[in-house]
Amino acid sequence: MPVPTTKRGLLLVNLGTPDAPESGPVRRYLREFLNDPRVIDIHPVGRWFLLNLFILPFRPAKSAEAYRKVWMKEGSPLLVYSRALEARVREQLGNDYEVELAMRYGNPSLPDAIARLKAKGVSEFTVLPLYPHEAASSSASSLARTYEVLAEGWDVPNVRAVPAFWDDAGFLDAFAAVARPVISDTRADHVLFSFHGLPERHMRKSDPTGQHCLSSAGCCDAITAENRHCYRAQCFATARMLAQRLALPEGGYTVSFQSRLGRTPWVKPYTDLVLPELAAKGVKRLAVMCPAFVADCLETLEEIGLRAKEQFVEAGGESLTLVPSLNAHPEWVDAVVRMVRASDGPAPTARAESR
Repeated sequence: MPVPTTKRGLLLVNLGTPDAPESGPVRRYLREFLNDPRVIDIHPVGRWFLLNLFILPFRPAKSAEAYRKVWMKEGSPLLVYSRALEARVREQLGNDYEVELAMRYGNPSLPDAIARLKAKGVSEFTVLPLYPHEAASSSASSLARTYEVLAEGWDVPNVRAVPAFWDDAGFLDAFAAVARPVISDTRADHVLFSFHGLPERHMRKSDPTGQHCLSSAGCCDAITAENRHCYRAQCFATARMLAQRLALPEGGYTVSFQSRLGRTPWVKPYTDLVLPELAAKGVKRLAVMCPAFVADCLETLEEIGLRAKEQFVEAGGESLTLVPSLNAHPEWVDAVVRMVRASDGPAPTARAESR
């Protein structure tokens, strides 16, 4: 008797979002997020004190206020746009895959999404972390948690992970397609590529030699064996490839890093310091792209679209325009589908029962 064909499932994983723009839900989300040792990678006792004495008593109310400025009637922007991507990817993949969205922190949770796929008979999993660049605090944490949940069952299914796609042509072409009309319509005289920041120590941990990353001003000028897993190097490479696609002139773009937290050194240059520098150099109409995010969220819509805009104008600039993220843009949907199919290879076939 032939064995039934293996059923495939696709798990799209993003970082997460609170359930509501209020202090309670934000506090629950931050507690789960910041208690991850891959996010705040210090001694557990130190992390507990930092979280419970300095962050959770104060940050939830401030973050909730920021969320309220960008919250949509359907919910959190990150969740709304990720759901739209999920629906369109599901439509394109058809009967070949069962598709579920999961958040590393918050809802829809990874355990719940995996349970739904298993209930549909899925026994082969493809995991696509929706982060273009490798980082312990995002892609590695999401994959580690996915493997942990899948390993809780008696039978551990086959799992494939789609690798980081910072240099994927489909990803880059889609972002360029979104940005091109915005840059043209606003007559932007400069483009800022603002990536999410990370502590400098995370870069050094990704350097197998311990001697390359952040050891010189040009350490991220090219991808090498020493920095191929370095988040900062991958970000600079993404910016170079996007600048080429957008035909930006030399000196027509800048790379920076946003969203730093705490007093330890984070990767530089910092977006909030670069903005007044650009205004002082005579940049008037600034377009900002955030290629570390494939869905618009608090960090793009509020931090850049509102706060950075206000800061740049106050510093003497005329306008700052946020280039929308990929969200569910058709070219991005096509790129996701192509990456999934390429990662999985040929479809599995039914096997004859052993005798």
